Amino acid sequence: MGRSRYSITDPDKPHFMTCTVLDWLPVFTRPETVQILLDCWRYQRENAGLRLYGYVVLENHLHFIAQAQDLNKCVSSFKSYTARQIIDYLLAHHADRLLDRLSYAKRAHKADREYQFWQEGVHPELVFSEAMMREKLDYIHNNPVKRGYVNLPEHWRYSSASFYMGLPGLIDIDTWW
Repeated sequence: MGRSRYSITDPDKPHFMTCTVLDWLPVFTRPETVQILLDCWRYQRENAGLRLYGYVVLENHLHFIAQAQDLNKCVSSFKSYTARQIIDYLLAHHADRLLDRLSYAKRAHKADREYQFWQEGVHPELVFSEAMMREKLDYIHNNPVKRGYVNLPEHWRYSSASFYMGLPGLIDIDTWW
């Protein structure tokens, strides 16, 4: 993972994590870019043993709770794959202003690439109890409500809140309890 004081301490247990677009750029206002994230999580659930307990995608960052046998590898793979796919999407759609910012703001040590998409690190927090799991899920699901985007968490399309209300969502979610 990136250069962070946070680390995945117990990879076979759930962790709450955050991924932020470099410079907090609003990239996830386009349904196609969000779909890249969802498709990656779907693939990892089916092929890499990822258990995804909850998520929310906002315009410039996302929160999720997940676990896997090798969670570090899953998260690294998620960030690498989604960054490449989203940059390719932005290039294909001539999103020059976003691409210019992703190039300008990239870290100096990233000399092997033209763009950097994600900020480094994911700030993982071990979820060690059912109470903490519920607290983190509430935080995730209420994020769009606090920002004034929707009145109810389950109304935010890019979230697992609808799953927890017994409604269909955009991606399957694992349950912890």
